[in-house]
Amino acid sequence: MGIWSKLGAFANVIVPGLLSQTPLVKEQSVALPKPAIEKSMFGRLSDGTIVESYLLRNGRGSAAKLIPYGASLTELWVPDRAGKLADVVLGLDNLEAYLAPHPFFGGTIGRYANRIANGRFALEGNEYQLAINNPPHSLHGGKIGFDRRAWKAEALDHPAGAAVRFTYLSPDGEESYPGNLQVTVTYTLTEADELKLEYRAETDQATPINLTNHSYFNLAASGDILGHRLYLNSDQYTPVDTTLIPTGEIRTVADTPFDFRGSMAIGEHIAEITDIGGYDHNFVVNGQAGALRIAARLVEPGSGRQMEVWTTEPAIQFYSGIHLDGSVVGKGRVAYRKFAGLCLETQHYPDSPNHPNFPSAILRPGSRFRSETIYKFSAQ
Repeated sequence: MGIWSKLGAFANVIVPGLLSQTPLVKEQSVALPKPAIEKSMFGRLSDGTIVESYLLRNGRGSAAKLIPYGASLTELWVPDRAGKLADVVLGLDNLEAYLAPHPFFGGTIGRYANRIANGRFALEGNEYQLAINNPPHSLHGGKIGFDRRAWKAEALDHPAGAAVRFTYLSPDGEESYPGNLQVTVTYTLTEADELKLEYRAETDQATPINLTNHSYFNLAASGDILGHRLYLNSDQYTPVDTTLIPTGEIRTVADTPFDFRGSMAIGEHIAEITDIGGYDHNFVVNGQAGALRIAARLVEPGSGRQMEVWTTEPAIQFYSGIHLDGSVVGKGRVAYRKFAGLCLETQHYPDSPNHPNFPSAILRPGSRFRSETIYKFSAQ
């Protein structure tokens, strides 16, 4: 049976509100003897649907908490050089906060991550107009992207570690995109302190697709990220205009503030980016797209925590949290201010449907979208 024939039976829920909310108890950083999955209630939607959380643990004590609303990562506990665990992703305390406006904390982004210029693209002789939710452009899938949908969740007995698989069927015409798109994303926490994300998708019509995770990382678990040292495996980036749309050029990073090939502190040259106030740029990952290779390495000198990002995607978006302004209060009643966290979003290039010289982000019937990203944690 094709995915489009299942459309009527596959229940996707758009969640407008909340009926009740159970208190969130902060997870304890206690090592377990073997991988485990703990399921608990996270909240309840206005239609009565229970939203559960899935806490993945490994035998080293690391843990990742996920919820099916947006297939979102809400907590990620990893050790520092002394073995002390801390939650290294920004997020919110309860489901009600995730239902309210926030800057995509931990969500799975789709149908098309990043921006599409003026919300328009042409495909197979048809013109499509998307929602303009980041004027004058469409951003991260539109007004109700994948991060604002209720996915189905299934805990897995995965040989690599504790895992949960989320599935979602995006119907033809949702947010004005063509085709019924069946999507899965599987999160696995391995014994090597790796958080693996595997994306799969199929469609019954040609459609743009660009899936990523929008977690904000702070390896110190407090303060700002300007002292973090970043390496990017990238010789080139795609310059943007003042509205963050690519100009179409693919330019060398040499002799620019975008050259992270030797590893440098994020704050070292950030003041030189005066047009938008910091980093929010797409970098071309060296090597063959489709092959798993390192894209980034992030080190926080104080704690010694290190995170490597490996991906099969052609690019990575480095966003330095320039639009965080303290208006969103996160976990532990912390107001997230500018530079409180950073994103390393593995992806296709922004606005690819409107740039024939960029790698194609079009998925067609009979083909399968496959993508893998791994966040590898260690301490120095």
